[in-house]
Amino acid sequence: MTDKHRSGPGARAPAGRPFRPRPKREREAGDTLLLYGLHTVEFALKNPRRKARKLMATRNALARLAERFDGGVLPLEAEEASPYSLDRLLGSDAVHQGVALEVDPLPTLRATDLSGAPLVLALDQITDPHNVGAILRSACALGVQAVVTTARHSPAESGVLAKSASGALDLVPIMQVRNLGDALEELKAEGFQIVGLDSEGPAALEDTPLRAPVCLVLGAEGKGLRQRTREICDVLARLDMPGEIKSLNVSNACALALYVVRSATLPRAP
Repeated sequence: MTDKHRSGPGARAPAGRPFRPRPKREREAGDTLLLYGLHTVEFALKNPRRKARKLMATRNALARLAERFDGGVLPLEAEEASPYSLDRLLGSDAVHQGVALEVDPLPTLRATDLSGAPLVLALDQITDPHNVGAILRSACALGVQAVVTTARHSPAESGVLAKSASGALDLVPIMQVRNLGDALEELKAEGFQIVGLDSEGPAALEDTPLRAPVCLVLGAEGKGLRQRTREICDVLARLDMPGEIKSLNVSNACALALYVVRSATLPRAP
């Protein structure tokens, strides 16, 4: 491999140009993280479970952000920043809209904390942060009380994930578990019906008897649900597609499945 294709600590810049390491964009375990974008920062600041440490914003973005709070008063004093300084901090591909917020990771939940929740979503090793962010957004829109993910083989809480979720990261509680199978067994003990979405399921989801409380489980694209996850599910069901394309991106499938489950088990919102 030649130097021009290398990256990371051992990389060298092309001849005649000084090497500048790329800015740190995502956190490592235990670190604080940087959230960005107006919706994302707004809901992070309004989340009582979120510890915010430093707010950075351009003058225009700060005025737009303040409009979203009662009396125009933000809960954290802002440090004025330029678009250029935010680009350097976050990376030029981050759509930050002139605002960034340094925060601590959110505290996680336990299975017993979900007792009484009518609708929960579990993700079985879905790793793409854009997909998980879109799933969180759909979960928030459709009234999911919590999302269960694995500590490994799932995206870490990050600016990319938060921006893709458009604020939902701070609106939908997340329960991160070491073993999804054990967590699903605990949810069963709390009375949840465990429903696995599976393209080879024996019946269409809309034709499957459903009852609240329900935990809908989604698997990774391509691999689907793992064997133990499938065995724990009370029912496996599929989404039937009438068109020429018979499969959907996992985030789109999630939105459709949640709508079906909610319509079958919960009263319509007023």
